[in-house]
Amino acid sequence: MTSFAPPTDLNPRPPIRPLLDDSLRQSLDGPKGRRSELRFILQIGWQFLKGLRTLHFVGPCVTVFGSARFREGHPYYSLTRNMGRAISDLGFTVMTGGGPGLMEAANRGAFEAGGKSVGCNVRLPFEQQPNPYLHTRVTINFFFVRKVLLLKYSYAFVVMPGGWGTMDELFETLTLVQTGVIHHFPVVLMGRDYYQPLLDYMRDMIRLGTISEKDLELVCLTDDVAEAQQHIQAYVQQHYKVIPRRKPLWWLLERV
Repeated sequence: MTSFAPPTDLNPRPPIRPLLDDSLRQSLDGPKGRRSELRFILQIGWQFLKGLRTLHFVGPCVTVFGSARFREGHPYYSLTRNMGRAISDLGFTVMTGGGPGLMEAANRGAFEAGGKSVGCNVRLPFEQQPNPYLHTRVTINFFFVRKVLLLKYSYAFVVMPGGWGTMDELFETLTLVQTGVIHHFPVVLMGRDYYQPLLDYMRDMIRLGTISEKDLELVCLTDDVAEAQQHIQAYVQQHYKVIPRRKPLWWLLERV
């Protein structure tokens, strides 16, 4: 079994600067005046509208999550690049968070294979610059809006090794599956050495009764790109019918 080392090319993180206009931090800082709350609601609505208009015609997607910190030359980067190519070979658009690292690798794999590559970026004070392998991209100010968009157009998730953000996206997806909000949604964990301890912990949760065996049925842990590809294809073919997108309407200024 291949063993992957942690990244060694990390630079010290720059001091954290506030997000654009600091609106998210202020919105979470207790009750505000009615005008402030209304302004926040309108900002959220605009972010959703912006994302929906940009991504409406990208086609059925498989979303790939992973760390921004594993760069080209690391085995995880190569693995993710191959996964992006495999997803493209299935006929899906590869969607990622649009940033560097493993997000770039997945987009690059699809881009180089002649498939579609999409990024749903988030505005951050560090790390998150759009990668150059995107046919379509949108930048969102709020994490929760971005997570909805990454899920809305996706038929499956591939979760590469990652940190807090990747774990957040993984467990939110598993929660939505557990609660029946989404059905028959395959999740692939790529990287046995990285994710085996987490899966062992989930088995402990089953033993203690906090989750059920059924909750993990859709999760596939593997290092094998072909196995991941087969896992996605089996569930999608069995449970989904892909409906062709409507053509864009010029009078709404829509474009592919």
